[in-house]
Amino acid sequence: MRNCYINGIGSVSIQSVDFDLFTSDVIELTNQNKAQQPSYKDLIAPAMSRRMAKGVKMGIYAANEALKQNNTTELDAIIVGTGLGCIEDSEKFLDAIIANDEQFLTPTSFIQSTHNTVAAQIALHLQCKAYNFTYVSGGNSFESALFDAFLQIKHLQKQTILVGGVDEMAPYTMSVYSLIDKVKREGAAIDFKQPTTKGIAYAEGATFFTLSDKKTEKTSAEVLDVMVFNAFNEDEHATIKGFLKRSNLIIDEIDVVVFGVNADVQQQAFYDQLRSLFQENAQAYYQHISGSYDTASAFGLKVAAEMVSRQKYPVNIQYNEIQPEKIGKVLLINQLNNTDFSFVLVSKC
Repeated sequence: MRNCYINGIGSVSIQSVDFDLFTSDVIELTNQNKAQQPSYKDLIAPAMSRRMAKGVKMGIYAANEALKQNNTTELDAIIVGTGLGCIEDSEKFLDAIIANDEQFLTPTSFIQSTHNTVAAQIALHLQCKAYNFTYVSGGNSFESALFDAFLQIKHLQKQTILVGGVDEMAPYTMSVYSLIDKVKREGAAIDFKQPTTKGIAYAEGATFFTLSDKKTEKTSAEVLDVMVFNAFNEDEHATIKGFLKRSNLIIDEIDVVVFGVNADVQQQAFYDQLRSLFQENAQAYYQHISGSYDTASAFGLKVAAEMVSRQKYPVNIQYNEIQPEKIGKVLLINQLNNTDFSFVLVSKC
């Protein structure tokens, strides 16, 4: 069976465009956090850029950075996960329907409001006619895309696949989320270790990876296994042990476990329960850097891959006081709304 390597990573996040996990200062979160937009002028023609949705531009930029590291544009597939798609254009189109009494509508916002727009625009940008698919599965959107890519490389002899997650913010959606306490109220405490308030610190971003069956000098990590599910068929500890057993591993062999904690007091119990299972392991977190959104777990995979590649454990992501002797095996555990669960296991090459 073939291996699945991460050979390139590109990202647009709420942090600075040149953000470095190991050296850069982290921007403090608020209840709503917009991504720091890079310059697109060398990548997208200005006339096109003005008409493009924010999510599309972030996706193209992050995808281009991931491919640049791998020094290739020859792809067997482009697979994207998104929770809300280009929601800003969806809102614009719906506003236009109301304002124009359902008449004389321009198609631009509608065309860009469909969830597969990002994957399609990346393909057009790269002139790629290969397999193109978008997963819309809430908090499992990115992991579903990753699992598809993982299986294609492992079992279908695909060589190079671009996979990523992207989501954006929009005013009306944020106002609704605030009303139902999905987003933290303005001024509410944001504590990722001992949360006391409802809701998440909402954000937006795009993170893409070039996956390949071949290891190169730019390879950062190997993806060993992926598991996506919506409910536990047995208790959490047994499920995790079973997942690790598929790779002939036990809890003690995990060097760092990365939790997708999101500062929501209603979702913290799941992670608190798992921390007892990993009390002898180094524990890390990342959404205090990326903010929280449906595909923030893609940023979590970026953090894990960079740790493995550089063999460093940055202070700003440490969730407990245990220091790993090495960073060989990293387990990512994510959930959203206590329904969308995922495990991703990566390893040093």
